[in-house]
Amino acid sequence: MDAVTLVRHPLVQHKLSLMRDKACSTKEFRELLSEISLFLGYEVTRDLNLVTREIETPLAKMEAPFIEGKKLVFAPVLRAGLGFLDGLLTLVPSARVAHIGLYRNPDTLQAVEYFFKAPDDLSGRLVIIVDPMLATGNSACAAVQLVKEKGAKEIRFVSLLAAPEGIEKLRTTHPHVRIWTAAIDDHLNDHGYIVPGLGDAGDRIYGTK
Repeated sequence: MDAVTLVRHPLVQHKLSLMRDKACSTKEFRELLSEISLFLGYEVTRDLNLVTREIETPLAKMEAPFIEGKKLVFAPVLRAGLGFLDGLLTLVPSARVAHIGLYRNPDTLQAVEYFFKAPDDLSGRLVIIVDPMLATGNSACAAVQLVKEKGAKEIRFVSLLAAPEGIEKLRTTHPHVRIWTAAIDDHLNDHGYIVPGLGDAGDRIYGTK
């Protein structure tokens, strides 16, 4: 899976293991997700293009590297994707934010849109969609389609966990979208949850179950 980057950094794996434990509190879960989002943010932006421009240090003029192009757009899939946002904006405070509201129909497991707000023009921006779980892939595919319709051409997807079924679905539907994740788990159960997984990420972030 050349288009899938598995982030194996020891700190990421350690923090993820802490999050998987059902004894992990809401506070700890939220803090760990924010910490991991920083590491994943580093990885997904590792190959951004740089251009140089002249600046003057206290000692001399120099050609210094800066990120090329328009500001990045982070696009969390609501509600769980918001858990990534603080860490990512700490890393790139100038980034724009798009909000993608989707919920999963419990019977069909299909994604249902209820809210979408993004910068007016995404055509010249790198859009990084974030959602802790890439499970069935239905929400991921719907999110990608929404930003495409807003003009996005360069799109990346970041998740905390992924299932093989979700990766296959996203890669088949949107083959140009690259994926970054901290773990690829075994399979989905009959309810579309990742196994062994960590449960419902949104509920664990917000303490709603």
